[in-house]
Amino acid sequence: MSDCFLSPPHGAKEGGSSNKTRPLLLRHPTFLLGLPSLPRLPINMCSIGFGRSLGFALLPLATCCMVANVLLFFPDGQKTYVQDQHITSYVWYFMGIAGGGLVMLIPACVFLGMGKCVDSCGTETSAMCGSVFAALVGLAGSGYCFLISGVALFRGPYCFTTLGWLSPFENDEGRYLFARERWSECIQPSHIVEWNVTLLSILLGLSTLEFLICFLQLSSGLVNAVCRPCCYKQEYSLNA
Repeated sequence: MSDCFLSPPHGAKEGGSSNKTRPLLLRHPTFLLGLPSLPRLPINMCSIGFGRSLGFALLPLATCCMVANVLLFFPDGQKTYVQDQHITSYVWYFMGIAGGGLVMLIPACVFLGMGKCVDSCGTETSAMCGSVFAALVGLAGSGYCFLISGVALFRGPYCFTTLGWLSPFENDEGRYLFARERWSECIQPSHIVEWNVTLLSILLGLSTLEFLICFLQLSSGLVNAVCRPCCYKQEYSLNA
């Protein structure tokens, strides 16, 4: 450690209290000479564990979205209406089966496999970048499910009325939702308005949760991608 300090100037007295040269630290600004290197910040373990938790949360949400979309095909629990094409056309957009269901399995699987990606790729950055792209896919899928479900709820169901098969609330601008006395205009299928409103509201809520989960992982991945190099650079400069 003698090379870390300035040697006394030539001719200075070592024993004199007034002329004694004070040691000056040259190389280590941390004043922790001889101590082992600082441990790495556990950012990767926290972010990977957080991503896996979000992946587990997406699985039941995606499953419920697919179930809700399938139930919309069978008003009143009967299959005759779908066979006769007497269901709302928005069901065929598969907002819950595709957007909120199958598409959401992509980010769910990526989030759950982040640990294995780190082991195989050898770097946490690759896992974080993969989770960011998967989160973007999840945002698109959940946004699609939310948009189509909202439009379907706004337009109302397709049902049999005194004027025949039509959508009686299509031009109502959603006011029928607050006028339950008008729901009786739909004669068949029975309770079709309640059926559609309930299932479409469930899809809206589930897709909102999926969107928030994917947004959280997107934010986490971007923050770690920006902060991790800065933290490791600072750690390297402290231990150099």
